[in-house]
Amino acid sequence: MAKSDKKKDDKKKDDGIERVVSDNREARFRYEILKELECGIALVGSEVKSLRCGTVSLKESYAKVRKDEVYLVNCDIPQYIEANRFNHKSKRDRKLLMHRREIEKFAKKAQEQGMTLVPLKLYFRGGRAKLLLGLCRGLKLHDKRQQLKDRDMKMDARRAFLARRK
Repeated sequence: MAKSDKKKDDKKKDDGIERVVSDNREARFRYEILKELECGIALVGSEVKSLRCGTVSLKESYAKVRKDEVYLVNCDIPQYIEANRFNHKSKRDRKLLMHRREIEKFAKKAQEQGMTLVPLKLYFRGGRAKLLLGLCRGLKLHDKRQQLKDRDMKMDARRAFLARRK
């Protein structure tokens, strides 16, 4: 087996592995997620190093369409300490890598219908940083209350079941 064949086989095995860096759990509570889309993200070297350390905040970030391109706004990737003068700005806008037809379908729909593009998860797959972007509609207060009631009922049922087993 040639060396080039071996490298290709190793890449195929690594593609399925997903290492989550950050998960935006609050977004799942605040918004109703209608569709999800995986896209790449354009980063500089010190940002990738910082991500591999596991430091990123997606809490207040969102995606915005500008000139037929989609950008991740307000995502905080702190500076990598050992990058010295080659460091990046921690809250700069980052371009999302999407196909043109995905931008037309997904992002333009968000603009027209008053929905929001919210980052749900940031992870590495096959050595590349990926972002799971959700097309979301904000939940009303009564929807959130219903979710809390449902969750409490499930917890009470589970407690009763466990108490009965003992």
